[in-house]
Amino acid sequence: MTWETNPLKSHDNMVKIFLITLATVATNIGVQDYQKEINTQVWEPFIRTFNTFDTEGFMNVHSKDAIRSPRDGKIIFGRDHYYRQQKNGDARSRENGDKRTLELRFTERIANAREAIDVGIYKTTNITSNGERSSFFGRFHVVLRKENNTWKILVDTDSSEGGTITEEDFLAAAPME
Repeated sequence: MTWETNPLKSHDNMVKIFLITLATVATNIGVQDYQKEINTQVWEPFIRTFNTFDTEGFMNVHSKDAIRSPRDGKIIFGRDHYYRQQKNGDARSRENGDKRTLELRFTERIANAREAIDVGIYKTTNITSNGERSSFFGRFHVVLRKENNTWKILVDTDSSEGGTITEEDFLAAAPME
């Protein structure tokens, strides 16, 4: 009797396939749960506070160990510098009566119980006090870490990649779910 015709071995193979499928589905469900937590704890407040020039709220979604790198500028700095830069920019925009909207879409999301990496395309639209609108696009890479049961941004980098990121790239990426 060969293994193909042996009913016990065939049953064993079916059980193995079922268990592998179940493990894959459970893993995907777990990753989706992490992504929902990240959306709720990081991305939703990140977008809201960025759009409303709320520096304190914006920085609250970042780790105390945060590292920021606007790669177009070829610079890297820590949380304190990031805070000062964000606060000054937010104050200037409020004084000028400007508005802005940030939208995020994702091209890759990897997560486990403690760390995550999100990659995607952002669209920032600035609206001056006289109503002039301009949109900018870029690719972001973010490393997140769970700290005291809350997701925080640990590393935040972005780049316009020489101005080559377009609205088509943005629309091709997946919306936040």
